[in-house]
Amino acid sequence: MGASARNVLFIMADQLRWDHLSCAGHPHLRTPNLDALAARGTRFTEAYVQSGICGPSRMSYYTGRYVSSHGATHNRVPLSVGEVTLGWHLREAGRTLALAGKTHMLPDARGMRRLALDGQHDLKALLDEGWFTLVDRHDGHHAEPDSAYADYLRAQGYDSADPWTDYVISVTDDQGEVRSGWKMRNARFPARVREEHSETAYTTDHAIRFMEQQGDRPWVLHLSYVKPHWPYIAPAPYHAMYGPGQCLPVQRAEEERGPDAHPILRAFQDEEVAQSFQKDEAVATIRPAYQGLIAQLDDHLGRVWSAMERLGRWDDTLVIMCSDHGDYLGDHWLGEKELFHDVVQRVPMILYDPAPEARRGAVEDRFVEAVDIVPTILDALGLPAAPHVVEGRSLLPLLRGERTPWRDAVFSELDWTFRGARRRLGLPTGHHHAWMVRTDRWKYVHWTSGIPPMLHDLHADPQEFSDLGRHPAHEDIRAEMRERLLAWFTGLKRRTTLTWDEAEFRTDRHKAAGVFYGEW
Repeated sequence: MGASARNVLFIMADQLRWDHLSCAGHPHLRTPNLDALAARGTRFTEAYVQSGICGPSRMSYYTGRYVSSHGATHNRVPLSVGEVTLGWHLREAGRTLALAGKTHMLPDARGMRRLALDGQHDLKALLDEGWFTLVDRHDGHHAEPDSAYADYLRAQGYDSADPWTDYVISVTDDQGEVRSGWKMRNARFPARVREEHSETAYTTDHAIRFMEQQGDRPWVLHLSYVKPHWPYIAPAPYHAMYGPGQCLPVQRAEEERGPDAHPILRAFQDEEVAQSFQKDEAVATIRPAYQGLIAQLDDHLGRVWSAMERLGRWDDTLVIMCSDHGDYLGDHWLGEKELFHDVVQRVPMILYDPAPEARRGAVEDRFVEAVDIVPTILDALGLPAAPHVVEGRSLLPLLRGERTPWRDAVFSELDWTFRGARRRLGLPTGHHHAWMVRTDRWKYVHWTSGIPPMLHDLHADPQEFSDLGRHPAHEDIRAEMRERLLAWFTGLKRRTTLTWDEAEFRTDRHKAAGVFYGEW
């Protein structure tokens, strides 16, 4: 189909759970601006990421490819210099992909050395950033004293060699003492940075300024927020906007940590972050701050919507809102992310399509995945679909209510080589992976290293408390799900250096090339 949008605003929040939006049914947390976007477009209730970790999940969002295909399996694992990202697809069409915020991109230093790309080369700079053109990059995970955000903070009067650590993620307690936000017990206090200078405000300012500066030129912007990711420190007044009684109840069962619990689940429950979140006090302290960070994010998205209204951009801009994964927040006796429960793998996803035929205020329950974002953007802009490399599917038919044949399962992966759980289980460094296939009823996880599978009956046990992975009565289901996983795995796209048209042209052409083998 032809182009239905001139511009794209691709918004991502970091570690935002699917159930922490008021339009998704949260009884206390108010997100009026995300709700307004859902009223303009389509909210997907069954959206899943390809990994429950920032880095690999984002690389699937940015390439349209599953983790087993792009190979960046964990944080700090570089995306290969040979992988094709959305930025390159756009560049081939004469467009650019701008960034305001976080990407988690890590350059493939070995690959660039192999290509003899030095630090002064323009191509080196683009490859470093995954073909993003920077408006501003701020990943918000650790001190970046030489970053543009640090310079901005110092210019606002935060006199420090490291203003992020000393102000953005530090708090002032009831006695007027400065405390570190790395200690989660301090999440109930306000950040030392003023709200208008916080990470969320700063990134929003850059995004709005970028849209204003484009005039009538078409653009694609990735607006990528670092919140509500840890450290869970919110500026006033958001730090005190919610109390423990206004949070979702923690979901966990004693059988999940009993003697028959899955060994991986137990090993991850022994991680320090999980041990912290097993304290009721931690849940009661952190969940309200987490909700405050989401409320702040929603308020600043309201600023973005107002800017789009003022600039006339609702008429010609595809808007995508999503998250790279969720957050356990104490559910299943865990903290952080990584494993395959829905609170981590299922994410909020809302799309607004400016095309007249697009649905408004729709709720879509068909399975969608992070890999669908790249083909959706290419489709909306009328650009080549690159089916030889892209593994997702355009969501435009779903946005327009078409009952096209669709997938009935989603897939995700985990490389847990880097976790202390691996050492506690006595496993050497090496190939330690897991793959999930989830249908409407069943969730099956295959583990390497001789570890037994996991299986959950989502109809009988929607909270995923009971693992049937070793239950004798479910061997037929496990065999069926293994076959589903194998069928998916064999369909991944590994021949990426030729297009399908080129492959068709080369088929059975040996004689045209002067090669006559097989003749009698």
